[in-house]
Amino acid sequence: MASPSEQTTCETMNSEKYADINWDELGFNPIPTDYMFVIKCSKGENFLQGNLTRFGNIELSPSAAILNNGQGILEGLKAYRREDNRITLFRPEQNAMRMKMGAERMCMPSPSTEQFVDAVKQTVLANKRWVPPPGKGSLYVRPLLMGSGSAMGVVPAPEYTFLIYTFPVGNYFKGDTAMNVIVEEKLCRAIPGGPGGVKTITNYAPVLQAVTQAKTKGFSDVLFLDAKTGKNIEELSSCNIFIVKGNVISTPATLGTILPGVTRKSIIEVALDFGYQVEERVIPVEDLMDADEVFCTGTAVVVNAVGSITYQGKRVEYKTGVESVAQKLYATLTGIQTGRIDDKMGWTVQVD
Repeated sequence: MASPSEQTTCETMNSEKYADINWDELGFNPIPTDYMFVIKCSKGENFLQGNLTRFGNIELSPSAAILNNGQGILEGLKAYRREDNRITLFRPEQNAMRMKMGAERMCMPSPSTEQFVDAVKQTVLANKRWVPPPGKGSLYVRPLLMGSGSAMGVVPAPEYTFLIYTFPVGNYFKGDTAMNVIVEEKLCRAIPGGPGGVKTITNYAPVLQAVTQAKTKGFSDVLFLDAKTGKNIEELSSCNIFIVKGNVISTPATLGTILPGVTRKSIIEVALDFGYQVEERVIPVEDLMDADEVFCTGTAVVVNAVGSITYQGKRVEYKTGVESVAQKLYATLTGIQTGRIDDKMGWTVQVD
């Protein structure tokens, strides 16, 4: 917990309803907030008591395992301010369990589900004034688990740090237009047996070349194919993908190379509740090109329609707009997250 002096300052800050920023101009860029949560433990031990501390730079040895071996994983979730001024989280226990799964793959200790959720709540409350007004965005919460101890050999670190920071966000993609995506045929995002199904920090830098090249050509993002055959779709640089054909909604199965997204899981449940047939399967790129609709899901992007896909020089356009399945699912999911729709699923968790 925070020290008495920090707690007093935190309470004073939280008496201010909102931070002094232009909420109408929020994008998806890190804006420094007031506090972060930090907890450490040694190899072979468990995380115990953490503390809130002022947001700021952290000190790491040049030989820290996260810098030399990439031993680190991350999570992402959001806090929402409702019309009644209550602040809620969306399925934080799912992020906690996914971090635990990733930690096991990366030979790291991890906080318990209860510790994770409690730490997230503390961090959000300490930064309460940075939670945007209703309808203006959300507070993005970024938990990090890293090997902070020195490890020059290819070995697990002797010390680990669990850290949470936040920043207010608007839309991940600029504007409200549908995405224009290109299929990447040369570079792969993940390989069978690799960490593609884990939210490790090492999964993201390898996609930057393909994404950068795509954006210089006017595309929003890149869709990667499976590394084994190069014939089946997997996911975009930072989000899962769905295709719609008639009453059937399909998404690539999470077989080790695809991240099991929390938003992905939630959209599947919402779609089933609406009566759609949902399939988790191997999806050939030909099925993608023959779809009626395509959309992406993720904590950052939420549910974002894809307006077009370009593959081998051929561009296919898809249905978007207010009558689309994507928009229906988006409205329902965000309605639950923000309290506009009754949460019959029990997904939201009140922070204060």
